[in-house]
This record gives sequence, C-alpha cells and structure tokens, in this order.
Amino acid sequence: MNLATEKESDYGFIYKVSGPLVVADGMSGAAMYELVRVGHSKLVGEIIKLEGDTASIQVYEDTSGLTVGDPVLRKKQPLSVELGPGIVNTIFDGIQRPLEHIFQESGDVYVPKGVDVPCLSRDISWTYTPGNFKEGQPVSGGDVIGTVYENEIIDSHKILCPPTVYGTITKITLPAQMEKRLSAWMILSWKFIQKR
Repeated sequence: MNLATEKESDYGFIYKVSGPLVVADGMSGAAMYELVRVGHSKLVGEIIKLEGDTASIQVYEDTSGLTVGDPVLRKKQPLSVELGPGIVNTIFDGIQRPLEHIFQESGDVYVPKGVDVPCLSRDISWTYTPGNFKEGQPVSGGDVIGTVYENEIIDSHKILCPPTVYGTITKITLPAQMEKRLSAWMILSWKFIQKR
C-alpha cells in the first residue's frame, strides 16, 4: 500500500472468486462502474454490482492465484481510455494497454498480470499549431484550441478545451513542441486562463 496516496478506506477485501467475477467486502462508498485494482498483482477490474458493503467486480485479466482476503483498491474513477496523438499508431488490448510497448518491456508475447504502463508514450513530442484565439477571448469546454500533426492519416488532430475548463485567455505563450500527454500540456496552458 502506498500511504502517500492511498488510505485504508480505499481498500476492500476479496470475499469470493468465480472465474472473472470477484466479490469484495468492505467496499462502502464505491460507485457503479468504478475502476478497481484487484489482488496483490493489482489486476484491472470494474464494479458491476453493488449490494450494501459488497461489490461484484468484473476482472479483465486472469484471476488465477487470487484468494480470499486479498486487497481490492478503489481508484475513485471510472474505467476510461486516454485520447491523444499517437493513438492511431498503437495496437492495444481491450483495456487500452499498448501491446508492443509491453512486449518490449517484458520480452514476452503474453501480457504480464497487473502490468501498468501509460497508454500513450510520453517520449514523443508533437508539433502544436495554436488555434485562432486572442487574449481576452472567452473559451469553454469543447472549443478547438489548436491542432497537432500526427501522421498522414490524421494530419490535423484537434486539441479541445476540456469540458470542465472555462474562462478568458489572459496570455498566449505556447511552445512549438508539446508532449504527447495532452493533460500535462493543458495544465501548463490553463494557467493563462482565468476562470469566470
């Protein structure tokens, strides 16, 4: 357990395992479709049923070796995918794990249990072209704030203002290159947007 980011209340414990279905106790406060990490290998799972303090979890990996009493970590977020430049050039499994990257790290054609790697590579920079915004102009969720050239198929990958961000542009100073991970770039950019 990583005490810096996880609390004891974030954990439940396996009560029963039946193939890909795991039932966990001590899951009060959990939500339907919440992402969880199951067992000591931290297998990826999703809550599909809640009854009182008990959660039924669909595990998307091989559950062999899980036992009663193993921890279940609540991630307090839905199972989701990361979108951004580079997604077209990558082959993923069903829960968006990059298979080629996993093969290069593990040297095995089989995906190791509980592997946790970024969906999109953080090692590639993308050329960013700012949108037609001016200082003092309002922006809100869904506005196209620029584009990134990805490849011949996606020559204009649109960068959108996140749905929860709105405000007025106070200053525009953007680098010519940006990291593939859009959220990191957005954090740098949004410091120039004042919320209304």
